[in-house]
Amino acid sequence: MKRAKRYVESAKLVDKTKLYDVKEALDIIEKMPKPKFDETVELHVKLGVDSKHADQQVRGTVVLPNGTGKTQRVLVFAKGPKAEEAEKAGADFVGAEELIPKIQNDNWFDYDVVVATPDMMGVVGRLGKVLGPKGLMPNPKSGTVTMDVTKAISEIKSGKVEYRLDKTNIIHLGFGKVSFGADKLAENYETIMNAIIKAKPAAAKGQYIKSVAIATTMGPSLFIDQK
Repeated sequence: MKRAKRYVESAKLVDKTKLYDVKEALDIIEKMPKPKFDETVELHVKLGVDSKHADQQVRGTVVLPNGTGKTQRVLVFAKGPKAEEAEKAGADFVGAEELIPKIQNDNWFDYDVVVATPDMMGVVGRLGKVLGPKGLMPNPKSGTVTMDVTKAISEIKSGKVEYRLDKTNIIHLGFGKVSFGADKLAENYETIMNAIIKAKPAAAKGQYIKSVAIATTMGPSLFIDQK
């Protein structure tokens, strides 16, 4: 597979046999050739659990101290006073049943997070097959099914991210932009890793954190020494 010139130049800075201190790895990422856009820095954590078992699921949310660098567009399913509250809190879109055909038939996905009040979940449930595969289905565990829509919107807008296992027992998520600099990215990294470590299931046996890697959207991976 032929790699782009910028990737090849970036890869020269990385020692594939080495486990890096996170700050050192982020310093290297800062030195890599830059594309014309501000790349997201991604975290990939392989865990020693089996996601097929309900008691070994790892999922949660955490608010990053320095945000994600991405403006999150929030859709809220609510009615009456809660709909008004959502609008005042800065939701980008607010609605109820009338949004169902727009999402189902018109493929409307101009939002990044969906929040719903508990009484609206019967309506939102009809969108399960559409929102579910895109990871947009509201869930009490991620704080997106709640009566406190103001708090939910505020946290999402200020840098709340959700982490969850995929089928290969890896957590993938972005934790900031290259332009943040190594110090702010390191703070975000530590916040996420602490949350993942605290979320260790009681049923997990043996080594919990198998490997940790960080990379830019289009760059090579650097493996981290997560002690």
